[in-house]
Amino acid sequence: MSMNVKKGDAVKVIAGVDKGKTGQVLAVDTKSQRVVLQGSDLRTVKCFVKPRNAQEKGGIIEREASINVSNVMILCPSCNSATRIAHNISVDENGKKIKTRICKKCGASLDVKPAKAAKTAKKATKKTATKAKKTTDVAEN
Repeated sequence: MSMNVKKGDAVKVIAGVDKGKTGQVLAVDTKSQRVVLQGSDLRTVKCFVKPRNAQEKGGIIEREASINVSNVMILCPSCNSATRIAHNISVDENGKKIKTRICKKCGASLDVKPAKAAKTAKKATKKTATKAKKTTDVAEN
């Protein structure tokens, strides 16, 4: 089942022991519908770790606890509030469909990757233009 929360999103906990706290998503498990959040004030779990070889030390460590995905809401970076998510499907110049997540309150995009893809596309066109120029210079000589 698909989830609206992705790795790297800023989220706010809306239910449970950590209600009202915010954190960054470290990992998403789609099978069990759980997310692991990073934050200094969020709940942690103590786990025992066995040493793998003679040089390593075992012991009890603390790690971030997982939370059900239904207990978190994404924080919009532009309006800075917890929001629901809408999806917008647009068509690329190559005819490829792009699905982006949008804030229901302010309409800003929550996905950063399409902007990065546009920058890399511009760099790629610059590189091909310089290569074409070099090949024409070589052909003239």
